[in-house]
Amino acid sequence: MTPIFQKVAIIGAGAMGRGIAQIAAQAGSQVWLYDTQPEAVAKARDAVSKQWDKLQEKGRLTAEAVAGHKSRLQEAAHMEDLAGCDLVVEAIVEKLDIKKSLFSALEKVLDPSAVLVTNTSSLSVTAIAAGLQRPEQFAGYHFFNPVPLMKVVEVIAGLKTNSAICQRLSDFARQMGHTPVQALDTPGFIVNHAGRGYSTEALRIVSEGIADFATIDRILRDQVGFKLGPFELFDLTALDVSHPVIEAIYHQYYEEPRYRPNVITAQRLAAGVVGKKVGEGFYKYVDGVAQVPAEPPTPVIEKIPPVWVSPRAARRMELLQLLKDLGANIETGASPSPEALTLVAPLGFDVTTVAVVERLDPARTVGIDMLFQDSATRRRVLATNPATRSDMRDAAHALFARDGKAVSVIRDSGGFVTQRVVATIVNIASDICQQRICSPQDLDTAVTLGLAYPMGPLAMGDRLGPDSILEVLFNMQTVYGDMRYRPSPWLRRRGAIGLSLMHTEA
Repeated sequence: MTPIFQKVAIIGAGAMGRGIAQIAAQAGSQVWLYDTQPEAVAKARDAVSKQWDKLQEKGRLTAEAVAGHKSRLQEAAHMEDLAGCDLVVEAIVEKLDIKKSLFSALEKVLDPSAVLVTNTSSLSVTAIAAGLQRPEQFAGYHFFNPVPLMKVVEVIAGLKTNSAICQRLSDFARQMGHTPVQALDTPGFIVNHAGRGYSTEALRIVSEGIADFATIDRILRDQVGFKLGPFELFDLTALDVSHPVIEAIYHQYYEEPRYRPNVITAQRLAAGVVGKKVGEGFYKYVDGVAQVPAEPPTPVIEKIPPVWVSPRAARRMELLQLLKDLGANIETGASPSPEALTLVAPLGFDVTTVAVVERLDPARTVGIDMLFQDSATRRRVLATNPATRSDMRDAAHALFARDGKAVSVIRDSGGFVTQRVVATIVNIASDICQQRICSPQDLDTAVTLGLAYPMGPLAMGDRLGPDSILEVLFNMQTVYGDMRYRPSPWLRRRGAIGLSLMHTEA
């Protein structure tokens, strides 16, 4: 198959540039790699060649294919050597003035029909194109690191970008073996924008004293299915990368409360405790292995008291069946006996508020998170309120651990860890759709491939139901009085009319 762009230049010989050069050459394009430091180009070409050699050793490429790929990857000593290229991909430092200067210089060298793209992850495509003679030939082409393995690319239309250019870039991405998603030029594009909910809400939970880093990571891995908890992810990407992105998106959206940064990451960045690469972040690392504190042991209880379940509990029938399977002595009266462990399962509300509103004894009241079906999780999460007696807390812990499933006990909050994080993720994704930044389908595709979520945010909302997500958000907004939990109009409409979140509006 003839590549859509037959002559491709990559400017910047770092990890991103060499990754893009590799997949472009594999697609059959002649590729020129250029950098202001010639030694970096030679080093990058050698690194890519070694990657192909490894793939040949593993039997994933033939010797003939490797030879062909290597022959198509060339070094460019001067910018003028790129004159015949029909696509130029910039992958240099994230500084607006340097990028603008580079593209202005390129326009003087290249044919007017050439397409110019930036691999920026945080800067405005429109701003980079400002001042160019042919801004309609300019777009964003955001790959993820490591490029050969991260199979998604965001194709970003600037304010003046010709839509046909974005279609050509999308088609070329497919030729390179990647999945393109198209988006408007907005802060964070799709992936970095949609990903704000996971990290920022987890930081808020820690800052409120609800749970520690390791507990939150365990809960979100085991209840939702995330491959990495938010603090494991912070340590992997490093705070010197992650925190500036959080601040940039917050300020670019003019201090939108949903994206508010947190002092925790600011302090740790200032202290140089940025993550795995320096041996210490939210976890300490020994020989590259995180030193994770052990989970608290399950309490040993001689006799578990009878259990009474609030009639307002989420998934009440499922909870009652679970208790029956665990061998609990279930009370069925209109109110709990004086000895009973009282269970509530709120969505968005704190256990304290529920106990007061339902006229329950707070000392014997414990909450359980029932946002997800119990059978779909690998962990149960309980929450105490400030008045919960330790014997009732331990009895609830021991009871729900009877079948061997892990149990975490957290402090009282408006919404459990999973409820808060998942509702925030779905809400931000819904707002992206409300702004028509991208299609719902492209949003879920981008997040699933770019962030390795177990499912897209909208699919997650579909699974739980818009009404459940809305209930969490409305109740959290009541508890906190904070606009960061206001539901997106796009989500509210779907909750009102009962349509799938994946429904595409005309």
